[in-house]
Amino acid sequence: MAVEVLPALGRYDDFFEVVGVKKPGGGGCWCMAYRDSRVPNDVRGAYMRDECATAPGPGVLAFVDGVVAGWCSVAPRSTYRRLMRSRTIPFVDERDPWSIVCFVVRPAFRRRGLMHELLEGAVAHAATNGAEVVEGYPVEIDGGDRVELGSGYVGTARLFESAGFTRAAATTGHSGGRPRVVMRKELSSGR
Repeated sequence: MAVEVLPALGRYDDFFEVVGVKKPGGGGCWCMAYRDSRVPNDVRGAYMRDECATAPGPGVLAFVDGVVAGWCSVAPRSTYRRLMRSRTIPFVDERDPWSIVCFVVRPAFRRRGLMHELLEGAVAHAATNGAEVVEGYPVEIDGGDRVELGSGYVGTARLFESAGFTRAAATTGHSGGRPRVVMRKELSSGR
């Protein structure tokens, strides 16, 4: 299995294949929950088309043997309205970290470790675009516990630890009833 992770910049059709709502008139996230959930469903596709057309793009896409298989939303925290106004996910310091807020893996490609590939690609994308620090807000799980699909989109603390992230702060946030934590990875000493 050959996996390649690429920026979503210029790849709206691939983004749509993974995240877009296919049912005419159907509602869905479109990866807008953190960006700006006030954007109406009927214009979310156009909003994300613009995001995919504007550097640095809204995230990264994983391709398996040339077929789009997954998505990870990564961008400066300041571009996510929900994070900027959050009462549950604290700011660690005054810097504007790049935030990893969402993973989506298409059903046919699950259970192959693509979240690890997406996370690595998201960090590389942030670094390429000048990020000093990257952070995520995953759930804490115990031992061999599994996370249900509805809350696993934020990743797990173990996933982030395996990519060199460290625990930076506790949160009062939850996903699927599980506590979340701020995980950080320093990319430069730019302070």
